[in-house]
Amino acid sequence: MASTSDIRNGLCIRYNNDIYKIIEFLHVKPGKGPAFVRTKMKSVTNGKVLDNTFSAGHKIEDVRVETHKFQYLYNDGEFYHFMNEADYTQIRLLESAIDRTDLMKEGEVVTIQINTEDNMPLSVDLPASVILEVTATEPGIKGNTATNATKPATVESGAEVNVPLFINEGDKIKVETEKGTYKERIKE
Repeated sequence: MASTSDIRNGLCIRYNNDIYKIIEFLHVKPGKGPAFVRTKMKSVTNGKVLDNTFSAGHKIEDVRVETHKFQYLYNDGEFYHFMNEADYTQIRLLESAIDRTDLMKEGEVVTIQINTEDNMPLSVDLPASVILEVTATEPGIKGNTATNATKPATVESGAEVNVPLFINEGDKIKVETEKGTYKERIKE
């Protein structure tokens, strides 16, 4: 058993007969009244996001998890297939268990959290940023740079990302996976 002081991003807890992963949390200590912890939790079984407030000192049941590095192999339409880098075993997951499938390319190494009680995968965490090649974008219009202008670009994984006007087809860009936003152009 853990308490609200143990809450952190990525912690998996058992709540309402389901397992949730803490996405965001905020310890609040108002001037009047008791302290509390405001959380945003995502169900690892169905992907629903739930806002919840725990009073300070509230006991929560944490779930023991192990993290393993897996390589993304392919998507067969229904399942996403991954291979454990340590022992080469393969697992397959539904799309609802993965946050940003549109930013995964084949061969990408991800971190998968596995419940130690039943060896079931709980969630897939992409790296903080991924490098993807731009496959389609309109050419930038000269002189349209008075403001921080962007244009849509499709990357090799199929995602659409807003990029600056100087990005062209074939350029490699770094994309922040949490928000799906352009970070920088990669020079080769």
